[in-house]
Amino acid sequence: MNKEFSGILKACRDFTVKKATAKKRAKNIIFTTMSVAHVDDDLDAPGEVYYAEKVLNNGDIYTGKWSDNCPNGQGKYLWSDGCMYVGDWVKGKTMGKGKFSWPSGATYEGKFKNGYMDGEGTYTGCSNDTYRGSWVINMKHGKGTRDYVNGDHYEGEWRRGQPDGQGRYQWINGNQYIGQWRNGKMNGNGTMIWASGNRYDGSWEDGFPKGNGTFRWADGSFYVGIWSKDSREQSGTYYPSGSRTGTFDWDPQDVYSNDLLGCQISPGERISAYPSQKMVTWPCEGEFLQKLPIAKTPKANNARPKRNSVDGRLSNGDGSYSWGSETDAASNSVYSEQPRESSEESRSIRTDDSDNSRGFQPHCIKIQPNKKPGTTISKGHKNYDLMLNLQLGIRHSVGRPAPATSLDLRATAFDTKEKVWTKFPTEGSKHTPPHQSCEFKWKDYCPLVFRTLRKLFKVDPADYMISICGNDALRELSSPGKSGSFFYLTNDDKYMIKTLKKAEVKVLLGMLPAYYNHVRAFENTLVTKFFGLHCVKLTGPAQKKVRFVIMGNLFCTEYAIHRRFDLKGSSHGRVTEKSESQIDSTTTLKDLDLNFIFRLQKVWFQEFCRQVDRDCDFLEQERIMDYSLLVGVHFREVSGSGEPVTTETRNSGVRTPTANADQSGDVSTPRISRADMDLLFDPSGWASIRLGINMPAKAELTVRRSDFEAQLVGEPTGQYYDVIVFFSIIDILQNYDISKKLEHAYKAFQYDPTSISAVDPKQYSKRFRDFILQVFAEDT
Repeated sequence: MNKEFSGILKACRDFTVKKATAKKRAKNIIFTTMSVAHVDDDLDAPGEVYYAEKVLNNGDIYTGKWSDNCPNGQGKYLWSDGCMYVGDWVKGKTMGKGKFSWPSGATYEGKFKNGYMDGEGTYTGCSNDTYRGSWVINMKHGKGTRDYVNGDHYEGEWRRGQPDGQGRYQWINGNQYIGQWRNGKMNGNGTMIWASGNRYDGSWEDGFPKGNGTFRWADGSFYVGIWSKDSREQSGTYYPSGSRTGTFDWDPQDVYSNDLLGCQISPGERISAYPSQKMVTWPCEGEFLQKLPIAKTPKANNARPKRNSVDGRLSNGDGSYSWGSETDAASNSVYSEQPRESSEESRSIRTDDSDNSRGFQPHCIKIQPNKKPGTTISKGHKNYDLMLNLQLGIRHSVGRPAPATSLDLRATAFDTKEKVWTKFPTEGSKHTPPHQSCEFKWKDYCPLVFRTLRKLFKVDPADYMISICGNDALRELSSPGKSGSFFYLTNDDKYMIKTLKKAEVKVLLGMLPAYYNHVRAFENTLVTKFFGLHCVKLTGPAQKKVRFVIMGNLFCTEYAIHRRFDLKGSSHGRVTEKSESQIDSTTTLKDLDLNFIFRLQKVWFQEFCRQVDRDCDFLEQERIMDYSLLVGVHFREVSGSGEPVTTETRNSGVRTPTANADQSGDVSTPRISRADMDLLFDPSGWASIRLGINMPAKAELTVRRSDFEAQLVGEPTGQYYDVIVFFSIIDILQNYDISKKLEHAYKAFQYDPTSISAVDPKQYSKRFRDFILQVFAEDT
């Protein structure tokens, strides 16, 4: 290592070296000065902005405004490979309006954020393939239009870089499709109009007609039926127009083999390298090191391997840092960021004295080791026979042969009398196998509806049976609520089984037609997904009946759920009397335990608001109340001592010092979230994200006043965590019946009527929406 780099290593390890000396040395190593207007290098005072021209050792050139040893303001950066950026800079990052050009002639002009194409912008490829619209982390995401190099044109909604949502695609030959898209394919309800005047109106799946649809000819003739690429599943009727005469010979499969041949979606031009991948690490980012407290030196047996820090230095595992080679520094740019290491003291979350004087309650977060919830139901358990009965019944119901079902169900399928009883004697029968449990009867409620719901939710019958009825036993969970219901969880965590009261079964059957239409119309609905409704009737003198519903488990995920909240928007009794040390991954916290505001990206937040409105309208119309939003939180980074790691701190009404700030309260340069990094370099990760499932977000810590019962949502601190959130509206089987009306009347005498759970569905819906839209906010 040469003397200059040895000097940097020494300066980085010695925190008593003067700040100005360290800055000057770092700058002289990385850059060779060409010319500086008006100000000499020696006068590079902190915060001073001047015009500079800089040449990096790798041949890159920067000209423009400069301060704190990095670009700040308007500037131009020319890479040695021919790429160029002209526009706004903030602390060494492209931020604001700018233009990026590639050697091929391709350009992007628009908004940048932390080095990414993010916001409104236009990309023009070298072959004139052009996209104008919204971007999120280098991905086309939001509303936009694209003119393809082959002459095709698309205008509509985008997600994760693909047409997704409502949009119109027009081919150069005059054909056009107007309707719904998913992952870049025609999917949902839509209309294909051919240049010849023929058209198809109906359902699509993976780019082809599938389900109910109508094909119309220009002369007025039409064909109505069920469509499928498999001719055995297709059926329909042809209706000729008055002008058509003679014999008509036409096969609906011609639409797949002929009419759709010229309707392929153009893949478009790919971006060769993203601007964020070209960003370099500037010395100003290294200054963060001088703001950190000196870390304790671990014992020899705890030595850790070197790893890259967020600013491109190498962590030696002992609290010290060193600069790598020039090649290493180039690779350790913003997109190769790694988690920071710091002392346990710097990880802690605390509020200063001024917070306590204002009546705020400090909150320390401690993550306990994850454990699998529930108790395995083994032989000898009081509900062992019930579990066997349930598994036998499910295997019989799902495995029973049935004709292919259409998503368009007749009203008779929803008849509450539509149920099937099956007897299961121990010795077996013509339709049931012998078994070792006691004799029982099995009832299926509205079997055709729930079979169709499983198809609608894309539940594979074989996987469904294996999860519930395989060799693994179920796990029994104790009820977290007051209903007295028992919960059973499949071993693979995919499905949850909940016992129901007779009144709850009536509510579900009564709302089933509206529920079916709702979940069919809105695939991103947040309401619970129901897969089956059944009853086990045990033989003997007691004639005991156990009714239960099978639902999807929100927390079936590869991510460990560190916190879970059940949120209603009411305050009376909505607190869990547990200390932080007693809270683990299975503890269900309530409204007054909540200490976060969850910030979603703009596009997702807008979709979240729309869907909450739709779901609440549906529940209000069905006179449902007492439902809640179940939220699961996974912290992306947790220190060895079990505390979640903050990502950045911003100024807000309450100042919360963290390891990112020096004694003066200044904060370090914000870094790109780790969740965003994962998505950028693993685009397939976008495919697993849906509204309420695997959603990257920022959780902003909040603190409450001492009179916290009057404050449902705490004061934001400006302290953030990278998280993955899961959420769903649960417990939707309680209507506003006479018992709830009496409960409301009784409690209203003792407590604030607006603070109790039992209120009119309309009032409940409004209160729930208002609260949830305070808990979730847009990430600005």
